[in-house]
Order: sequence, then structure tokens, then C-alpha cells
Amino acid sequence: MPLFVTEHTHPADRCPARNPQMAQGLLAIIHNAGSAGIKIHGDAVTSQQHHLYVIAEAPSEEAVRTYFAPFGQMGTLTVTKASHCEEVVARGAC
Repeated sequence: MPLFVTEHTHPADRCPARNPQMAQGLLAIIHNAGSAGIKIHGDAVTSQQHHLYVIAEAPSEEAVRTYFAPFGQMGTLTVTKASHCEEVVARGAC
């Protein structure tokens, strides 16, 4: 399956972590991605910067965009096709 890096950003004053219900809903999206055929390899939020990164495998970019759309309602959502380092080295270019 193709690999994608998803980035979500939001302004500090709209941080969903401040709203317990919203925060739990967004965590559920991360935790239940398998039900949508998406395998999450990792997620991280940069300290004090309001950026969430998710590395995921999915059938298509559209599947990732659709599944993570709720994050885009609170800020930006960027989905970028990616490769594992081994694949890049094997083909000799990024």
C-alpha cells in the first residue's frame, strides 16, 4: 500500500486538545484508522507548535484525505505521498 505523511496544523486559540469531547473524537480517528483500511505507523505533535504529523499506509491519497477530513475542519490538512528510506535508496533518488 502507498505511504503518506499527513500534517494538520491549527491556531493555538483553536487547539482541539482544550475541548475534552473534541480531543477524544480526534484520538478515536487516530486509533480507529484500521477500520478504514488505513495503517498508522506513527503520530506526533510538535511541542507548542500545534502541528500533528501522521505516517500512514492507505489504498489512496483520497482515502487518507477523506478519513482525516475532520482535522481539516479545525485548521489545515496536508497529505503528501511518501516512501520508506529503503525504497528511496533502492531507486537512487527521492
